[in-house]
Amino acid sequence: MSLFEDGRPFLHALPAEDRRALLTLGTPRAYAPGEVVLREHDRTTFVVAITSGWATVSVETERGVRLILALRGAGEVVGDQAAVDHGSRSATVTALGRMEAVVVSGDRFRAYLAARPVATVLIMRQFSSRLRSSDGERRSLASEKVLQRLAARLVELAERTGHSGADGTITIDLQMPQHDIAAAVGSTREAVAKALRLLRGQGVVRTASRRFEVMDIGLLRLLAEGRATGEQIPARPRD
Repeated sequence: MSLFEDGRPFLHALPAEDRRALLTLGTPRAYAPGEVVLREHDRTTFVVAITSGWATVSVETERGVRLILALRGAGEVVGDQAAVDHGSRSATVTALGRMEAVVVSGDRFRAYLAARPVATVLIMRQFSSRLRSSDGERRSLASEKVLQRLAARLVELAERTGHSGADGTITIDLQMPQHDIAAAVGSTREAVAKALRLLRGQGVVRTASRRFEVMDIGLLRLLAEGRATGEQIPARPRD
Protein backbone atom coordinates (compact mmCIF):
# COMPACT_ATOMS: atom_id res chain seq x y z
CA MET A 1 0.00 0.00 0.00
CA SER A 2 1.19 3.51 -0.63
CA LEU A 3 -0.15 7.02 -0.31
CA PHE A 4 2.26 8.22 -2.98
CA GLU A 5 2.41 7.39 -6.65
CA ASP A 6 5.41 5.48 -7.98
CA GLY A 7 7.64 7.04 -10.59
CA ARG A 8 7.84 10.61 -11.82
CA PRO A 9 4.67 12.74 -11.68
CA PHE A 10 2.81 13.08 -14.99
CA LEU A 11 3.78 16.71 -15.65
CA HIS A 12 7.43 16.10 -14.79
CA ALA A 13 7.59 13.03 -17.07
CA LEU A 14 6.24 14.94 -20.08
CA PRO A 15 8.68 16.45 -22.58
CA ALA A 16 9.02 20.18 -21.87
CA GLU A 17 7.08 21.19 -24.99
CA ASP A 18 4.17 18.86 -24.16
CA ARG A 19 4.09 20.12 -20.57
CA ARG A 20 3.94 23.75 -21.65
CA ALA A 21 1.22 22.94 -24.18
CA LEU A 22 -0.98 21.34 -21.53
CA LEU A 23 -0.58 24.14 -19.00
CA THR A 24 -1.42 26.81 -21.59
CA LEU A 25 -4.76 25.06 -22.23
CA GLY A 26 -6.01 25.73 -18.72
CA THR A 27 -6.72 28.41 -16.16
CA PRO A 28 -4.52 28.91 -13.05
CA ARG A 29 -6.40 28.39 -9.81
CA ALA A 30 -5.47 28.59 -6.11
CA TYR A 31 -7.23 26.39 -3.54
CA ALA A 32 -7.53 27.20 0.15
CA PRO A 33 -6.70 24.59 2.82
CA GLY A 34 -9.58 22.12 3.07
CA GLU A 35 -11.22 23.27 -0.17
CA VAL A 36 -12.76 20.51 -2.28
CA VAL A 37 -11.12 20.29 -5.70
CA LEU A 38 -13.20 17.38 -7.05
CA ARG A 39 -16.16 15.69 -5.40
CA GLU A 40 -16.92 11.98 -5.50
CA HIS A 41 -19.91 11.07 -7.77
CA ASP A 42 -19.98 14.47 -9.51
CA ARG A 43 -20.36 14.36 -13.30
CA THR A 44 -17.82 17.07 -14.11
CA THR A 45 -14.96 16.23 -16.50
CA PHE A 46 -12.33 18.94 -15.99
CA VAL A 47 -8.75 17.98 -15.09
CA VAL A 48 -6.61 19.60 -12.40
CA ALA A 49 -2.83 19.75 -12.86
CA ILE A 50 -1.21 20.46 -9.48
CA THR A 51 1.70 22.89 -9.65
CA SER A 52 2.37 23.33 -5.90
CA GLY A 53 1.03 21.98 -2.62
CA TRP A 54 -0.68 18.72 -1.74
CA ALA A 55 -4.16 17.20 -1.91
CA THR A 56 -5.82 14.16 -0.37
CA VAL A 57 -7.76 11.64 -2.46
CA SER A 58 -10.57 10.08 -0.44
CA VAL A 59 -13.75 8.01 -0.73
CA GLU A 60 -16.75 7.44 1.51
CA THR A 61 -17.15 3.79 2.53
CA GLU A 62 -20.49 2.01 2.81
CA ARG A 63 -20.39 2.73 6.55
CA GLY A 64 -20.06 6.45 5.87
CA VAL A 65 -16.41 6.55 6.93
CA ARG A 66 -13.93 8.69 5.00
CA LEU A 67 -10.93 6.76 3.71
CA ILE A 68 -7.87 8.54 2.28
CA LEU A 69 -6.46 6.49 -0.57
CA ALA A 70 -3.62 8.72 -1.73
CA LEU A 71 -1.80 12.02 -1.59
CA ARG A 72 -1.19 13.98 -4.78
CA GLY A 73 1.42 16.70 -5.11
CA ALA A 74 3.16 19.01 -7.53
CA GLY A 75 3.39 17.61 -11.05
CA GLU A 76 0.47 15.24 -10.65
CA VAL A 77 -2.86 15.36 -12.47
CA VAL A 78 -6.22 14.52 -10.89
CA GLY A 79 -9.60 14.13 -12.52
CA ASP A 80 -8.20 12.52 -15.66
CA GLN A 81 -10.25 9.33 -15.41
CA ALA A 82 -13.61 11.13 -15.63
CA ALA A 83 -12.23 13.34 -18.40
CA VAL A 84 -11.36 10.27 -20.47
CA ASP A 85 -14.33 7.96 -19.83
CA HIS A 86 -17.06 10.57 -19.05
CA GLY A 87 -17.95 8.64 -15.89
CA SER A 88 -18.69 10.07 -12.47
CA ARG A 89 -15.88 11.12 -10.16
CA SER A 90 -14.44 8.08 -8.37
CA ALA A 91 -13.08 10.02 -5.36
CA THR A 92 -13.02 13.37 -3.60
CA VAL A 93 -9.86 15.46 -3.91
CA THR A 94 -9.28 18.04 -1.16
CA ALA A 95 -6.51 20.61 -0.83
CA LEU A 96 -4.19 19.84 2.09
CA GLY A 97 -2.91 23.31 2.87
CA ARG A 98 -2.75 25.94 0.15
CA MET A 99 -2.56 24.40 -3.30
CA GLU A 100 -2.02 25.91 -6.75
CA ALA A 101 -3.05 24.24 -9.99
CA VAL A 102 -4.10 24.67 -13.59
CA VAL A 103 -7.65 23.61 -14.48
CA VAL A 104 -8.17 22.17 -17.98
CA SER A 105 -11.59 21.34 -19.45
CA GLY A 106 -12.31 17.73 -20.30
CA ASP A 107 -12.76 18.51 -24.00
CA ARG A 108 -9.39 20.23 -24.21
CA PHE A 109 -7.67 17.47 -22.25
CA ARG A 110 -9.04 14.75 -24.54
CA ALA A 111 -7.97 16.71 -27.64
CA TYR A 112 -4.54 17.17 -26.08
CA LEU A 113 -4.14 13.42 -25.52
CA ALA A 114 -5.31 12.65 -29.05
CA ALA A 115 -2.61 14.92 -30.49
CA ARG A 116 0.24 13.84 -28.21
CA PRO A 117 0.96 10.08 -28.05
CA VAL A 118 3.60 10.44 -25.33
CA ALA A 119 1.07 12.03 -22.99
CA THR A 120 -1.45 9.27 -23.77
CA VAL A 121 1.07 6.57 -22.86
CA LEU A 122 1.89 8.34 -19.59
CA ILE A 123 -1.78 8.66 -18.67
CA MET A 124 -2.35 4.95 -19.34
CA ARG A 125 0.61 4.12 -17.10
CA GLN A 126 -0.90 6.36 -14.44
CA PHE A 127 -4.25 4.55 -14.69
CA SER A 128 -2.48 1.20 -14.29
CA SER A 129 -0.37 2.37 -11.35
CA ARG A 130 -3.36 3.74 -9.48
CA LEU A 131 -5.36 0.55 -10.09
CA ARG A 132 -2.54 -1.57 -8.68
CA SER A 133 -2.30 0.74 -5.69
CA SER A 134 -6.03 0.45 -4.96
CA ASP A 135 -5.77 -3.36 -5.13
CA GLY A 136 -2.93 -3.26 -2.60
CA GLU A 137 -4.96 -0.95 -0.39
CA ARG A 138 -7.83 -3.43 -0.24
CA ARG A 139 -5.46 -6.25 0.74
CA SER A 140 -3.90 -4.06 3.42
CA LEU A 141 -7.26 -3.12 4.91
CA ALA A 142 -8.25 -6.77 5.08
CA SER A 143 -5.05 -8.15 6.62
CA GLU A 144 -3.10 -5.54 8.57
CA LYS A 145 -3.67 -4.21 12.09
CA VAL A 146 -3.99 -0.51 12.93
CA LEU A 147 -0.47 -0.20 14.36
CA GLN A 148 1.11 -1.73 11.25
CA ARG A 149 -0.86 0.50 8.90
CA LEU A 150 -0.08 3.60 10.97
CA ALA A 151 3.62 2.73 11.00
CA ALA A 152 3.56 2.26 7.21
CA ARG A 153 1.93 5.65 6.69
CA LEU A 154 4.42 7.40 8.97
CA VAL A 155 7.37 5.73 7.25
CA GLU A 156 6.05 6.91 3.87
CA LEU A 157 5.52 10.44 5.08
CA ALA A 158 8.97 10.53 6.67
CA GLU A 159 10.69 9.20 3.56
CA ARG A 160 8.81 11.35 1.06
CA THR A 161 8.31 14.63 2.90
CA GLY A 162 10.59 14.57 5.95
CA HIS A 163 13.93 16.13 6.75
CA SER A 164 16.54 14.83 9.17
CA GLY A 165 17.92 16.73 12.13
CA ALA A 166 21.43 16.54 13.54
CA ASP A 167 20.27 13.96 16.10
CA GLY A 168 18.76 11.69 13.42
CA THR A 169 15.19 12.71 14.15
CA ILE A 170 13.05 12.98 11.01
CA THR A 171 10.49 15.79 11.01
CA ILE A 172 7.57 15.22 8.67
CA ASP A 173 7.02 18.47 6.77
CA LEU A 174 3.58 17.59 5.40
CA GLN A 175 1.17 18.70 8.10
CA MET A 176 -1.81 16.36 8.45
CA PRO A 177 -4.40 16.64 11.23
CA GLN A 178 -5.01 13.49 13.23
CA HIS A 179 -8.39 12.87 11.61
CA ASP A 180 -6.65 12.77 8.21
CA ILE A 181 -4.05 10.35 9.59
CA ALA A 182 -6.89 8.13 10.82
CA ALA A 183 -8.58 8.34 7.40
CA ALA A 184 -5.28 7.41 5.73
CA VAL A 185 -4.92 4.41 8.05
CA GLY A 186 -8.51 3.33 7.45
CA SER A 187 -9.44 3.22 11.11
CA THR A 188 -11.16 5.27 13.78
CA ARG A 189 -9.54 8.31 15.31
CA GLU A 190 -9.66 6.61 18.71
CA ALA A 191 -7.81 3.51 17.49
CA VAL A 192 -5.13 5.61 15.80
CA ALA A 193 -4.76 7.78 18.92
CA LYS A 194 -4.20 4.60 20.97
CA ALA A 195 -1.51 3.40 18.52
CA LEU A 196 0.16 6.81 18.60
CA ARG A 197 0.23 6.74 22.41
CA LEU A 198 2.08 3.42 22.23
CA LEU A 199 4.62 4.80 19.75
CA ARG A 200 5.08 7.98 21.80
CA GLY A 201 5.42 6.08 25.05
CA GLN A 202 8.26 3.98 23.64
CA GLY A 203 10.04 6.95 22.09
CA VAL A 204 9.41 5.93 18.47
CA VAL A 205 7.65 9.18 17.52
CA ARG A 206 6.86 12.61 18.95
CA THR A 207 3.69 14.47 18.08
CA ALA A 208 2.31 17.97 18.31
CA SER A 209 -0.51 19.78 16.55
CA ARG A 210 -0.33 18.55 12.92
CA ARG A 211 3.32 17.68 13.47
CA PHE A 212 5.11 14.34 13.61
CA GLU A 213 8.73 13.60 14.44
CA VAL A 214 10.11 10.10 13.90
CA MET A 215 12.72 9.22 16.53
CA ASP A 216 13.40 5.60 15.48
CA ILE A 217 12.81 5.06 11.75
CA GLY A 218 14.36 1.58 11.89
CA LEU A 219 11.84 0.26 14.41
CA LEU A 220 9.01 2.05 12.61
CA ARG A 221 9.97 0.20 9.40
CA LEU A 222 9.93 -3.13 11.25
CA LEU A 223 6.42 -2.38 12.50
CA ALA A 224 5.31 -1.33 9.00
CA GLU A 225 6.65 -4.55 7.50
CA GLY A 226 4.96 -6.69 10.14
CA ARG A 227 8.32 -7.86 11.50
CA ALA A 228 7.58 -6.40 14.92
CA THR A 229 4.39 -5.89 16.91
CA GLY A 230 3.30 -3.50 19.65
CA GLU A 231 4.15 -6.12 22.25
CA GLN A 232 7.66 -6.44 20.81
CA ILE A 233 8.58 -2.76 21.00
CA PRO A 234 11.49 -2.67 23.45
CA ALA A 235 11.01 -0.54 26.51
CA ARG A 236 13.20 2.58 26.57
CA PRO A 237 15.34 3.17 29.66
CA ARG A 238 14.12 5.89 31.95
CA ASP A 239 16.36 8.92 32.55
